[in-house]
Amino acid sequence: MSDGLVAIVAVVSALGSGLVAGIFFAFSTFVMAALARLRPDQGITAMQSINVAVLNPWFFAAFFGTAAGCAVLAVLAALDWDRPDSALLLAGSLLYLAGTIGVTMAANVLRNNALARVGPESTEGAELWARYLSVWTAWNHVRTVASLAAATLFILALR
Repeated sequence: MSDGLVAIVAVVSALGSGLVAGIFFAFSTFVMAALARLRPDQGITAMQSINVAVLNPWFFAAFFGTAAGCAVLAVLAALDWDRPDSALLLAGSLLYLAGTIGVTMAANVLRNNALARVGPESTEGAELWARYLSVWTAWNHVRTVASLAAATLFILALR
């Protein structure tokens, strides 16, 4: 396996993981807190808008492009396990894939879809919103830590 290829994919994956961690960090530290300060109908409407706006090529490139890099790194690490950086590359890849992509699909998107189905001014919406704020944010903390840890492992592998 080419050291140059591994290094390039590791750098791109480290940058992508760090970028995604920053996005999630912003939501965990102030975006969700700001939305929680709004009336439930306003918070729901704002989050519904965010959940539509995030579906764009720039976010997909960072989010899923990093996942693709992680998949490549996991395969390369497994194929050349004797490399001194293979364990770090594999661990970083699995952290991103499970802790970022997996958690997003299993926890956050599930809740986003439920939020999309409620009327912002409905009683059902207000009840869902109260749970959504705490549970969605808790899972977002997991995504933040997983993405940041993956970036850290990729950087350590590059040293």
